[in-house]
Amino acid sequence: MKVLKILLVLVLLLAVLFFLKGIITPTVSYESTILVSKSPQESWAVMSDESKMSQWLDGFKRTELVSGTASTVGAVSNVYIDNKGQEMVMKETINKIVPDQHLDMTFTMDFMNMDYVMSLKETAEGTSITSQSTTTGNGPIARSIVSFMGKAMKAQEDANLENLKKLIDENTANYFEEADTYKSQEIEK
Repeated sequence: MKVLKILLVLVLLLAVLFFLKGIITPTVSYESTILVSKSPQESWAVMSDESKMSQWLDGFKRTELVSGTASTVGAVSNVYIDNKGQEMVMKETINKIVPDQHLDMTFTMDFMNMDYVMSLKETAEGTSITSQSTTTGNGPIARSIVSFMGKAMKAQEDANLENLKKLIDENTANYFEEADTYKSQEIEK
């Protein structure tokens, strides 16, 4: 009986610590940066090419436009991801877009929400690409899980950007035969 009480107290203590972690750290933020040898224009074109997204975004399957005009502010798309054999769907909303420079999106799903910003900046060596992510769990259990997953999410973003770097640096496609259809836009807040 004494062992059972000790076990129960231990389980309760672990549960309290689990939920406390989500209260103390309800949001996880991280940043990743790569340097590529190509121009911001070419980097943007490769990054935006949906046919190549599965080569740099782990688990990416496809996107499906839900409302608005693709690649413009306010466009809402479902993004389908393969998560260890199970299909996950995230709703992507474009908040701001400045071609060759900046992309600001929000991803929402039942479990969590993520604000994601990708910035491109020309350097003497090529282009610096930085992603900034802020993730919040939806509900007390999800917030606690997200707070424990911060390092894994950062590692995944680092891997995604390393894949993007390789894809951009090895790019041979000519994206500049067609006029750029993107326009600088921002959602009014």
